[in-house]
Amino acid sequence: MRTLKGFTLIELVVAMLIAAILAAIAIPSYSNYVRKSHRTDAKNALLDLASLEERFFSTNNVYSSTWSDLGYSGTTAITVGSGYYTVAVPSILAATAPTATTVGVPATFTLVATAVNDQQKDSTCSTYTVTSAGARSAKDASNNDTTSSCW
Repeated sequence: MRTLKGFTLIELVVAMLIAAILAAIAIPSYSNYVRKSHRTDAKNALLDLASLEERFFSTNNVYSSTWSDLGYSGTTAITVGSGYYTVAVPSILAATAPTATTVGVPATFTLVATAVNDQQKDSTCSTYTVTSAGARSAKDASNNDTTSSCW
């Protein structure tokens, strides 16, 4: 009697089915993990831009509203990190001179990083914000506060 060597068609189909199930579970989990790792780009960029704004303020006594003052090119928005977030031109509130009846309003800035491209699928942390007061916040795609889980 001759011994058969090899796999049957049933065995090959079962192995392919198991591989397909594992891939269906692993690929979305990996994609979510990668999106979470891209959040670091936005946080680092915002903190870097905030420090550049403070440096500019210390020498000019006003915050910059153009990217060129901070060493970046672009007019309305810059892409940060690997292109997963954009930061719009800083929202600047100029200082007002104190008068006899009011106390001067100090100059402030607000920087907002917004997810773009494939990063928009990370709906938990769609936008990151840093202000001149050092306040950090994050919002999801529905504009709900997610600061505690994103920062």
